[in-house]
Amino acid sequence: MTTQTRKDWERRVLAAMRVMEAGLDGELTLAAIAEAACFSPYHFHRVFAGLTGETVGACLRRLRLERAAQRLCYSDQPVTDVALDAGFDAPEAFTRAFSRAYSMTPSVWRRACLARSGPPAILKCQPIVQEEFMTMELTVTIKKLPPTKVACVRHVGPYDQCGAAWESLCALAGPLGLFGPTTQFIGIGHDCPQITPPEKIRYDACLTVPEHFAGTPDLPVAVIGDREYASAVVKGPFTNLAPAYAWLAGVWGPQSGRAFAAEPSLEIYLTDPKTTPPEDYLTEILVALVPAG
Repeated sequence: MTTQTRKDWERRVLAAMRVMEAGLDGELTLAAIAEAACFSPYHFHRVFAGLTGETVGACLRRLRLERAAQRLCYSDQPVTDVALDAGFDAPEAFTRAFSRAYSMTPSVWRRACLARSGPPAILKCQPIVQEEFMTMELTVTIKKLPPTKVACVRHVGPYDQCGAAWESLCALAGPLGLFGPTTQFIGIGHDCPQITPPEKIRYDACLTVPEHFAGTPDLPVAVIGDREYASAVVKGPFTNLAPAYAWLAGVWGPQSGRAFAAEPSLEIYLTDPKTTPPEDYLTEILVALVPAG
């Protein structure tokens, strides 16, 4: 396989991944997923497994279990409903699959989340120390973000290693004339580091683009927003973001009367890291909310 062919196949598999991510609540068939990647179903599952290290079915199960883990942690949705939303016909089957993935039952996971105001640090990631966010205080506003068109470059791996995605995004966007005085730089964090293995974490480096920009094979577009978010501006280095999210979820959340949606969080970078000292970085974090009422 040539380098160019591999890049093309990776783009097509990413297109299929986006279909899977957007359709976790529905009935996703191999044919529909393969169609998004412009592969025949016969070959697609082999291509997908070869490029990602997972079969299509295993990837879907993992994504649904990870979303279920977030819902158990951040909502009061009954376990049975969470199991059905994750594609399991019986709670017992869900419990077995969840226990294999997280080494505890869904009920124990939920109790552990309530006890520490966040997911148990069961994976090989840096746990958040309780004191780091209990002493934090942020000004939170609830805001409706309008539908916003963005161009994206996907990064898979730990969040603190996403620099290459930003470099690629800027290198692709510059020659297309996409930078302007109102351009916003937005990160989309699809996964919680306490739930998803570090090497599977998905992050999109994005910038806002004009409505007429239709994207390119290397720079696909998406529409984000069009819903309410809990918003807070965090000052300081990016290492401050994890405790900020924990404070928002564990301190502000229970007091707010609002429930968090199982949707990606957004980060709007308000300062330029190349010209701003880390202690003066300003990052707006936005956590999706379930519609009120």
